[in-house]
Amino acid sequence: MNSNETALLVMDVQGSIVKNLNEKAKDYLDKVQKAVDYAHQNNIQVIFIVVRFRHGYPEVSPYNKMFASIKDRFKDSAMDEENESTQPVLKTIDKDIIITKKRISAFAGNDLSMLLRARNIKKLILSGISTSGVVLSTLRYAADQDFSLSVLSDCCADQDEEVHRVLIEKIFPRQAEVISLNQWINGVEE
Repeated sequence: MNSNETALLVMDVQGSIVKNLNEKAKDYLDKVQKAVDYAHQNNIQVIFIVVRFRHGYPEVSPYNKMFASIKDRFKDSAMDEENESTQPVLKTIDKDIIITKKRISAFAGNDLSMLLRARNIKKLILSGISTSGVVLSTLRYAADQDFSLSVLSDCCADQDEEVHRVLIEKIFPRQAEVISLNQWINGVEE
């Protein structure tokens, strides 16, 4: 597939979420930055997806179990759109796109679908935090929209290593090609 028809999605790699990786953060960020650099060098569109809300979290329903707990936990505005911790932590360039989402999936509550159609993107390379959250939700939606999908296994992270392993090894291969960063960069498919 033509590189002009491919996009690398870097999802939830922002300060407020990266900090949950603790001592694994530096190694993880180095790998994802390498993926971003490779995409830039090969004319692949890089799209950073961040989760953030308006001040006071008006988008968060008390019935949404996950986001209601985030609203309670981050009363200090750590997840609002004005806070620096909701910005991508990796180096971006002018042609990169930053999309804000309001739910788990990269497609929820924004114009990502329209942007991908406008750019004739047919293949998505997925990376992000967390494997059981944004990566899983985005993969499921994108598969239903008939995108060709690859997941960079070592550019995804989750606080639960066993859940990450099961998703990468058993669930994701049903709908996507699961490859390592080095396999992607070297053009080696499993």
